[in-house]
Amino acid sequence: MQATWRDRVRRDVHERRTKRSTCFTKKKTQLLHQKRRKKQRARNRSNSPSSTRLRPHSPSPPPMQSAPLRLAVIGAGAAGLAAARELRREGHAPVVFERAAAVGGTWLYAPPATSSDPLGAAATHSSLYASLRTNLPRESMGFLDFPFSAAAPGSADPRRFPGHEEVLRYLEAFARRFDLLRLVRFETEVLRVRREGRGKWEVTSRKLGDKGSGQEEVYDAVVVCNGHYTEPRIAVIPGVDAWPGKQMHSHNYRVPEPFLDQVVIIIGAAASADDISRDIASTAKEVHIADRSAPVCTCVKQPGYDNLWLHSMIDRAEEDGSVVFQDGSSIKADVIMHCTGYLYDFPFLGDDSTITVDDNCVDPLYKHVFPPEVAPQLSFIGLPWKVIPFPLFELQSKWVAGVLSGRIVLPSKEEMMEDVKAFYSKLEARGWPKRYTHNFSNYQFEYDDWLAEQCSHPPIEEWRKQMYAINGINKAIRPESYRDEWDDDHLVAEANEDFKKYL
Repeated sequence: MQATWRDRVRRDVHERRTKRSTCFTKKKTQLLHQKRRKKQRARNRSNSPSSTRLRPHSPSPPPMQSAPLRLAVIGAGAAGLAAARELRREGHAPVVFERAAAVGGTWLYAPPATSSDPLGAAATHSSLYASLRTNLPRESMGFLDFPFSAAAPGSADPRRFPGHEEVLRYLEAFARRFDLLRLVRFETEVLRVRREGRGKWEVTSRKLGDKGSGQEEVYDAVVVCNGHYTEPRIAVIPGVDAWPGKQMHSHNYRVPEPFLDQVVIIIGAAASADDISRDIASTAKEVHIADRSAPVCTCVKQPGYDNLWLHSMIDRAEEDGSVVFQDGSSIKADVIMHCTGYLYDFPFLGDDSTITVDDNCVDPLYKHVFPPEVAPQLSFIGLPWKVIPFPLFELQSKWVAGVLSGRIVLPSKEEMMEDVKAFYSKLEARGWPKRYTHNFSNYQFEYDDWLAEQCSHPPIEEWRKQMYAINGINKAIRPESYRDEWDDDHLVAEANEDFKKYL
């Protein structure tokens, strides 16, 4: 009895000591995790113009990953291809829907479709004109681990600012290299995307030319990559309905020959207006550029041309064929071409997507990607403009893929909405109109580097940032020849050295 009693005492003492040790260890572990999370939150805070306080999306230590998801990707342009690759790298099963018969999106050149509405998108997706060359140097354009190099196999246009055909070849090579073509359902349009129970989405699609209501399938999430260079944005011109001339949008422009000996007015001052006005000046009698940002008294002949003028914006059009500018001067014109950009358009989404498009603002979107109410099951890749697009598509896609797998955690819905509202307040304070919501001209690299941090990816290379800035300056100094003359060969050399890791 004595031995049994002593054994019981020893056992009780040992159990109490073990319990205290376990509690101490758990408490220590909890404090350690709290300390790590606090450090991660501090690292993720930023004063970026695109955010107030950037919430932690810590990829390390990772939470438990979800099972592989079946995902619908809408579009097989550069954004859709980047999304498909990153989603599959994360272990998911993407299905890509593409209306065209090939990859490339807006880089897939097509003759303009015959249409009674030259102001509309007609039946063609592409907005490319035959003479188009890139307005960014190729070294800066490519995906981060797949250089857009003239030394790469398959390159046929070695120019630093190549024609659009070379960009398409690059995207085709990207799709082949990462075995993406087998993921794409070509000549298939998405008719409807609707929320279903259990947080899933029903996608209705149909092969082009088929009749009927289409095929319905259920997906765990939808990634929208349908681009924003298809639905034309048209300038408002008083009196134009009674004006007898022809109107068209640059979306439907391809070659200058149809404008032989005509008087053409180009509305716009961005890249397409610059290119097309010079292209048409080779055949037209006169070309007049109407720029709404130009002073009212502007009427200036452009250097190097006898038939190209810059004006202030159009004031009105009249029944006798005259077009009157804001300074009171007028000309009789045959054509008004709207080089006025495009509208965001998601005809397949319903009210249950929780987003609206008003004055080209897609609202609400956390970091221009996730609608807070339905995140992360619905996301958008590629909305920002005034950017280097392909690297941005890639980083957004990495972020979306990591969030969907559970490796990266989003803030709460309330926190995401707070961030959206704070972003809008900054735009308002800056005096920017709503249509500039997705204009990233002032902070694209801050945004890129923030995305990279969330994904534990290195930031955008310094040579790429400098090359983008120098190209902008060179374009302003040499608007006619910046594609063939430059002063940053040292950055080209640095880029090519960097590319050796991948070629």
